[in-house]
Amino acid sequence: MACLLAWSSAGAAAVFRLDDLQKIVALSDPQISPNGKAIALTVSTPDWKTDKYRIEIDLVDVASGTRRTLVRNRENLSSPRWSPDGERLAFLAEDAKTGAVQIFVMPMNGGDALRVTDDKQGVDDYSWSPDGQSIAFIAQDPPLNADAIKAHNKVFRVTDGHFLLTRDVAPWHLWVVPAEGGKARRLTKGQFSLGTEPGGTTTPAWSRDGKRIAFTKFPDAYWAQSFRSVIAEVDVASSSMRTLVAAQTSDDFKFAPAGDAYAFLRPRDGDQNNGDAVYVSVDGKIHDATAALARHFRNYAWMPDGQSLIVAGGLGTHTVLWQQPLSGKARLLDLGNVEANNGLGTTTSDDTIRMSVSRTGAIALIGTTANHPSELYVLASPNAKPRRLTNVNAFVDNLDLGRTESIKWEGPDGFREDGVLTYPVGYERGRKYPLVLVIHGGPMITSNEGFQRLAQLLAASGFMVFQPNYRGSTGLGDAYQHAIYRDTGDGPGKDVMAGLAAVEKLGVVDPNRIGVSGWSYGGYLTAWLTSHYDVWKAAVAGAPVTDWLMDYSISYYQEGDAYFFGSSPWTSEGWEIWRAQSPINHVRNVKAPTLIMADVMDSNVPFVNAMEWYHGLRDNGVPVEFYAYPETSHVPHDIVQVTDMYRRWIGWMKKHLE
Repeated sequence: MACLLAWSSAGAAAVFRLDDLQKIVALSDPQISPNGKAIALTVSTPDWKTDKYRIEIDLVDVASGTRRTLVRNRENLSSPRWSPDGERLAFLAEDAKTGAVQIFVMPMNGGDALRVTDDKQGVDDYSWSPDGQSIAFIAQDPPLNADAIKAHNKVFRVTDGHFLLTRDVAPWHLWVVPAEGGKARRLTKGQFSLGTEPGGTTTPAWSRDGKRIAFTKFPDAYWAQSFRSVIAEVDVASSSMRTLVAAQTSDDFKFAPAGDAYAFLRPRDGDQNNGDAVYVSVDGKIHDATAALARHFRNYAWMPDGQSLIVAGGLGTHTVLWQQPLSGKARLLDLGNVEANNGLGTTTSDDTIRMSVSRTGAIALIGTTANHPSELYVLASPNAKPRRLTNVNAFVDNLDLGRTESIKWEGPDGFREDGVLTYPVGYERGRKYPLVLVIHGGPMITSNEGFQRLAQLLAASGFMVFQPNYRGSTGLGDAYQHAIYRDTGDGPGKDVMAGLAAVEKLGVVDPNRIGVSGWSYGGYLTAWLTSHYDVWKAAVAGAPVTDWLMDYSISYYQEGDAYFFGSSPWTSEGWEIWRAQSPINHVRNVKAPTLIMADVMDSNVPFVNAMEWYHGLRDNGVPVEFYAYPETSHVPHDIVQVTDMYRRWIGWMKKHLE
């Protein structure tokens, strides 16, 4: 770590440095109380010595902003949820007795939290019944071949699972338990599943009368078939089940808090290359309430009267909220300079949008600004402006940061495109700077003007930073997002190059010092761009997809790749295009010195992609270094590994662009 500390302390200017990563507090899951007077949320503080996050659940008073800790010193602490009357708060945490994550319920008038479940596999998600007397929860079944494993026979059938699995994946099912604790009662069983590996589960939705619970029903426990999901509901008393929404790819179901309407997410018109639309059912008729907006929505919440929803998504280089009536035109909420996302994507620019709505119509959300990391905000109503309630990252306000702004250009195929520019700290007009492209992953996210750690670290090192939104990104509507279909490399590559040309026209870039970088799909485009355009002096490829055929065959999403191409790579229809769009087939064209990084046990973009790229570059004489993190995640997430990743990323650019 000596190299890290030397780099971090270099220079007298108060700029954002690598060791500042240890100070950033992450806020998530803001849950506003039913009466709108308090917000419970999780607060995560990195601990360098233990390389873990100290997680606690805090309570913030909406009127005063006063914050106090409710729960701390528990492993795997998450998911605070208010009881319907606001008198109790439930949460998930690891239980020392069972060794698994369980539901705990804490009285808000004082007293210890009570464990109400004892599921051996642990609880993944849960929700309160409308009367507060019961809690529905989702838990995974025991291993399917448990008896055989005990007898030392560990063989299992391979179907749609990823290459790292060592056993059959058991399905997730629905249970209900008294809110005061007691024996849980199983409500569903079968080969179908309420969750997928490793896609997680969705929250069970109680009907207003508490007699039924709706949920996302997947064909099985593997993500590869998840696009065939429907919405089912079970009768709490009899356990009888029926399909409520038969349209496949439906997910994230929520009953309206008043009236008979309900809503759910589904790719618009069932096309996986479109954005997720918010569908609503009114008087038994289902329609896309967000059809006029025609873009991808990352989250939504009902307003208390059941006549409108708050929907969240990308709008150009901003992450915003709209109020969407059940039919008619949506209204954009005035968030000022606040981006409705927490800004802590390790190598990307968009995160899950965290928000909740009270019975009074107040909205709680986690947001960032261009020059400040995540904080808790509240809107008294959809007509109000956001008011900041926390100041957990106040130290950043004393730093000299790079200025961030949007840039737009005319792209190929007639698209109006955009991206985000961050200027070097101490920028001087008339001077030309080295430029680093940081390309977001996904591709179904978007780079926005919120606080970005990597961009600010690069800006502090004297780089101009460009984050382009290429086709497939979600901020410019469905037509732009859908344009990636059967054009995964060439089209997005042209979009990025058109954006680069627009930045160069500003006269601020040294054309002889340009680097390109990205993680996941950003790593894929880094590989594609370096193998198709000879303008790069350095490249950083993080978890890059380099071989679509191999990726399709062994990753957890498998058939998910087929959305891009409309076919399997092993059929006559897909034989040519899958190969043509794989950067590994063009590796002999690369000249840019390349740093490769990846997690060894990544089931999302398997490590083999990076291995192929490394050997392809090395065997063709390209300067290349390859570093691997022994993690099971897609991106390093603990503070020591994240800091190391950024140090190598920035160091590579400094070495080759200065």
